[in-house]
Amino acid sequence: MTQQSHILVVDDNKMNRLLLARGLEQQGHRVSFAENGRQALEMLRGQTFDLVLLDVLMPEMDGYQVLRELTSDTELKNVPVVMVSAVSELDSVVQCIELGAEDYLPKPINPVLLKARISSSLEKKRLRDQQRELIRKFATKEVAEDLEASGFALGGKFIPATVMFSDIRGFTTISESQPPEDTIELLNDYYTLMMDAINGEEGVVNQIVGDGLMAIFGAPRPCADRRQHAALAALQMIELIEQYNLERTALKRTPIKIGVGIASGDVIAGYTGTQRRATYTCVGDTVNLAARLESHTKVIGQPILIDEATQEGLGPEFTLQDQGEVEIKGKQKPVHVFSVQGLA
Repeated sequence: MTQQSHILVVDDNKMNRLLLARGLEQQGHRVSFAENGRQALEMLRGQTFDLVLLDVLMPEMDGYQVLRELTSDTELKNVPVVMVSAVSELDSVVQCIELGAEDYLPKPINPVLLKARISSSLEKKRLRDQQRELIRKFATKEVAEDLEASGFALGGKFIPATVMFSDIRGFTTISESQPPEDTIELLNDYYTLMMDAINGEEGVVNQIVGDGLMAIFGAPRPCADRRQHAALAALQMIELIEQYNLERTALKRTPIKIGVGIASGDVIAGYTGTQRRATYTCVGDTVNLAARLESHTKVIGQPILIDEATQEGLGPEFTLQDQGEVEIKGKQKPVHVFSVQGLA
């Protein structure tokens, strides 16, 4: 990390910039310069830096203002900032730390202290980057961004969303009739195709259990026209399975069918579990209804079923078939159900 670190030195005094750069380059760092805060922000948004040495007192835009801009930016807030200034009053130091600075160095710079502070800040950044990478491996991109923006806290809130459930018809029978490696290959192919359709329509695959998956449109990030996006994703899923079955048939393997249930309304979204193990999920009547609709596709014989709340958000380009009111387990009143046939 030390040999490849790219450091941005921000100071309106050319002599200070040059002297700082000489010491940093002797330590093996690559150095770039900015003469003021505005220029620094432009460079940070256009290039990748591992650390910023930021002067406090500058014309146009001082160090405090730059810090505020950095901490409000989702990406830039992860770049460590060490403040460098002749201002040595305690209040200034406290203000910089409160605004998000990693550390503070008074002028004139002590080379030994500079090296120690930079090494410490870069090591902290390396560990944070590793943590972010791990989160992105075990959580969806949207959940990872939510964690970075708002932090982790158990609890939830009501969010308007569209929920989708999908699974493979007769999966148990298929898995029992083929070697385990073929079943795992089938699941991996299935998830690849389904996730591409869902993610391409701004949905988030929230849960994967066996051959079933749950997707959310509208959480953790808002999704305009979420009901249309969910319906389009479902149609793409069916189309991809039809194409996939051509390949399976050519390999003399059993074709598969899927069922998709979609419901819209308020969900309780948030992190559930414990401080040691938690997951981002959505619960509530809308979630339960989507799961029931997916199961009911077997009864009606239609691959995509939606509730009335979802139907109301679809435009005339969708071809729907009214399936009437259906008794759904767990619902006191019949649910008006529609099947999605395709696009007009």
